[in-house]
Amino acid sequence: MLVCSCNYITDKEIRDVIVGLLDDDCWQLIVPAKVYHAMSKRGRCCGCFPNVVDIIIRTTEEYHARNHSTEAEVIDYMSRLKQFHEENRRADIERRHQRHRAA
Repeated sequence: MLVCSCNYITDKEIRDVIVGLLDDDCWQLIVPAKVYHAMSKRGRCCGCFPNVVDIIIRTTEEYHARNHSTEAEVIDYMSRLKQFHEENRRADIERRHQRHRAA
């Protein structure tokens, strides 16, 4: 199925790249930009990114189910991911409240 019509990328190509990235480090954070970079592509209109995120989630879950990852490893990964999200959210909020004017 065609996922990105701007770059003509199929879901199989995306899944293959994700599995390759997971083979390198199965606990890394994979985002659409990393997938596109691995394919030497770039997001143009980025309308496909929500679908790519869904493919990343499904493929990662299938990968860990196939490799029999333990529940403790998955919980540890999810807690690190939540911590990363919270730290970046705090940074966004702090930037938003700076009191300076753009000229």
